[in-house]
Amino acid sequence: MPEASGKYIISNWQKKWARSNLFALVLLALSAALFLTTLFHVVFSASFWLIVPLFFVLVSVLFFVDSLWKISVPEVARFLNSYFPELEESSELTLKPAESLNLLERLQRQKVEHILPELPEPKEFYKRLKLASIIFFVSLILSFLLAKLPFSFRRAHFMPIKEAFNGTKSSAKPEVILPEIDHFNLKITPPAYTGKSSREQEKFNLIAEDGAVVNWQISTNKAVKQISFIFNDKEKLLLKAANADRTLWKTAKEIHTPGFYQVNLDGKISELYQVEVIKDQPPIIHIQSPKPSIVIDFGEPQKTLLKTALSDDYGISQAYINATIASGSGEAVKFKEQKISFDAAFNGHQTQYQLQKTLDLKALGMQPGDELYFYIQATDNHQQETRSEVYIVSIADTAKLMQLDGMANSLDVKPELFRSERQIIIETEQLLKDKDSIKVEEFKKRSNNLGFDQKLLRLRYGKFLGEDNESNIGDPEAEGETSLSDPKDFSNAAKILDAYTDKHDNAEDAGFLTPETKNQLKATLNEMWSAELRLRTYKPQEALPFAYKALRLLKDLQQKSRAYVAKTSAKIAPLKPAEKRLTGDLTKIIEPVNQQDFKKPADPNLALRQSATLLHQLENGIGLGAGSQQILRQTNLQLSSKAAAQPSVYLPAVAAFRRILAQLNQPKNIRETDILAVEKAIQKMLPPVAKLPKPSTTNPDLGLASSYFKNLNRMNR
Repeated sequence: MPEASGKYIISNWQKKWARSNLFALVLLALSAALFLTTLFHVVFSASFWLIVPLFFVLVSVLFFVDSLWKISVPEVARFLNSYFPELEESSELTLKPAESLNLLERLQRQKVEHILPELPEPKEFYKRLKLASIIFFVSLILSFLLAKLPFSFRRAHFMPIKEAFNGTKSSAKPEVILPEIDHFNLKITPPAYTGKSSREQEKFNLIAEDGAVVNWQISTNKAVKQISFIFNDKEKLLLKAANADRTLWKTAKEIHTPGFYQVNLDGKISELYQVEVIKDQPPIIHIQSPKPSIVIDFGEPQKTLLKTALSDDYGISQAYINATIASGSGEAVKFKEQKISFDAAFNGHQTQYQLQKTLDLKALGMQPGDELYFYIQATDNHQQETRSEVYIVSIADTAKLMQLDGMANSLDVKPELFRSERQIIIETEQLLKDKDSIKVEEFKKRSNNLGFDQKLLRLRYGKFLGEDNESNIGDPEAEGETSLSDPKDFSNAAKILDAYTDKHDNAEDAGFLTPETKNQLKATLNEMWSAELRLRTYKPQEALPFAYKALRLLKDLQQKSRAYVAKTSAKIAPLKPAEKRLTGDLTKIIEPVNQQDFKKPADPNLALRQSATLLHQLENGIGLGAGSQQILRQTNLQLSSKAAAQPSVYLPAVAAFRRILAQLNQPKNIRETDILAVEKAIQKMLPPVAKLPKPSTTNPDLGLASSYFKNLNRMNR
């Protein structure tokens, strides 16, 4: 062990030095965290618990930047060589194995090991720890002094920094605090539905959520008998003394309505402080698909995809689909209501959702002809509910389309055309049934014939839109009627025009159909064309959905074309022309006179209009009488009630108006800025002036019209 004594001493000193540096880093991080936390608390009203995360962040940064706490044994040996000259730059020899040293090195090592135990412990090991301890105590003293700064000093030096950090206007007027108030603090605890944590501020103007609890704590620089708050000039809230010296006062209030309040300290009234309430908005529902009303035709999948976006300012706690299925017709209609939940989990903390839900109509028990009425209902954390519009999804009833009910009605003007489309569908379905029992050539022939029948039906409906009749193309007899080969028709202009012009209306300009009917008829022709295309290409199975949709559109047109006229039978008194005619008796012809008294309603804004005139007189330095002053006080009450609803807009005007009322006996002391502020507020409160009828302006005619009428009158004479 004597050979390792020098190495043991150096290793022991290395541990002490590393431990000292480690403690120094912890003290430096703690000093910085303490000072910054106190500064943030004074400037931004931050909680003192901020010191915990701030300390760990600073310690991590210092450990990463500074590596002296990881000092090694060879580095300590080199430091000892420079710090103790008597070691003769040979302390590293104690760290090497004895077998690797020569004779001279062994002799020098023995000399060093005799010197090392006699050396004092270097003071450099604790230099950083002493410096860190001094910094910690200085930081502790500065933090204590910073926390005990007077409120006036904080407001003058730190509030501008806070306002700049929060993005508020630097030109905003600072609050005027009563001189007896040394310090005050407001703690706002939002309601549970917001999910927000409590916050503190050092200003009387407050913005709180609806239902938030506000705790006031006011410290005065002298004993005070009583402190109270006056809300909206009506409600009075007393503060309770929290100490025996009556210098600490506390109270709390749950905020629900906006307005303003004042501090009453032993009869001294402060300025007006505004109270703004953030109302909880109901959820917003936006349905992206499907459309408000859709019809699922034959052959289409009986499913619909529902896409919706839900949003709320604080969080959504529940949302579901309320679906109602209507089946049957007439008096036998049955309704079945059920709730369909979304796949998402509503935890009350998320404010936005993008939801999808596939509505399987078969799984819901719907049959052809049934209708689905559904809407989305969402509830937020404050139990506010919102319902979307009602959406309709219906399945086309092909069996009802094939019925002949109502076709024999005398009011049906197109029964043959409707039966033709129905007959095409019947024959197409029969063709599909006979497909396995007939030859391929026969199947293609019957399918092509059905396509030709569909074409004839389409051309028949095309006449209503002014389309050309394709059935006459290639017909010699039809073309012979307008032939110009006869020499006798060489100069017949009417026949030439008849041969080369259309005599029917243009498809876009036809006026005997309403635009809605034309659009639906065009859609019907498109479906017929799609059915014809698939029948001509021997795909009758694919043609059926288009044929069914065309039939449904035609049924709608049929219903729209009906007209119902009620039968009337009126008995008219017989005329007696011989008694009255040509007698010239006008005694029973009396000019109708309708006499009615109208009372002009009282103008609710009369005091406001009069106050605007009185303020103009005050601006010119003219004094007001007792009656005029009463009008201004009445206007002040109206302005105060308006400020209670919108404090951020009208509260400065209320404060200015009260300063004006206090100086009514000395008009010269009234400030012009106060008058302007009140006048602007009155203009906002007054409704816009209704526009009166007036003659339209005409361009000057240089007297031509008057000269014309003068000459005309002269000629008539």
